[in-house]
Amino acid sequence: MEICELKKRANRYRVKTLEIIKSANAGHTGGDLSCIDILTVLYNDVLNISPEKIKDPDRDRYIQSKGHAAEALYAVLSELDYIPADWVKQVGGYLSPATGHPTNNLPGVEQNTGALGHGLSVSVGIALAAKLDGKKYRVFTLVGDGELAEGSNWEACMAAANFKLDNLVVIVDRNRLQISGSTEDVMALEPLKLKFEAFGFAVHEVDGNDIAALKDIFSAVPFETGKPSLILANTIKGKGISYMENQLKWHHRVPTEEQYSQAMDELRQEKEELV
Repeated sequence: MEICELKKRANRYRVKTLEIIKSANAGHTGGDLSCIDILTVLYNDVLNISPEKIKDPDRDRYIQSKGHAAEALYAVLSELDYIPADWVKQVGGYLSPATGHPTNNLPGVEQNTGALGHGLSVSVGIALAAKLDGKKYRVFTLVGDGELAEGSNWEACMAAANFKLDNLVVIVDRNRLQISGSTEDVMALEPLKLKFEAFGFAVHEVDGNDIAALKDIFSAVPFETGKPSLILANTIKGKGISYMENQLKWHHRVPTEEQYSQAMDELRQEKEELV
């Protein structure tokens, strides 16, 4: 897909994400917005999946390990017709299939995610199953940098390298903020690239909010035969809304009417500039 069209879709997904959060009166706004460009490129340019292929045994698998960013995923799935549009209007509601974390009750959701730290382990298992079954599908998982403090991730990394899972692509949403502060203050991660390389991954860094750069980096996976690939995606929490960017308080927060109106105005202006 052309870069301009991908940018237009990312703009629409941001609008839909904020609509969902406002309607539900809850949501992890900052982390939703940081990963939308990644989801845009994955779902429109990379993954071998579609609403018609959700049961195809040869489809690519996507696991959203940072499950608290469910609103962004729901925005993409609803825009691409995996789930009915009216479902996202019920996010968090009584008996709604669209909950605060994604579950596989929703078409297009492969795996329930959250508590944090489990998605990568699940992805390693699915990628290993593909190798054992002689299947060619790939497994992509989006991991939040805050959840890397969970030890299960590093056990999963050892297994991924040990079994030479070059069909596994891990994307770290490196926005550097988590619920209780900076990742480096809560549980320092750096030097993160070197850590993943030491665990046996082929690692590339990218601007995770640059559509063109993401398109290029995804086209290069697997980075090395016999090694799992890791994309260290440097992002901005709250990306796309001026007063939310890099603001810890927007980890989980619902905009007021005035803030919501300003956000929609900013996104409308961006849309006009993309024409």
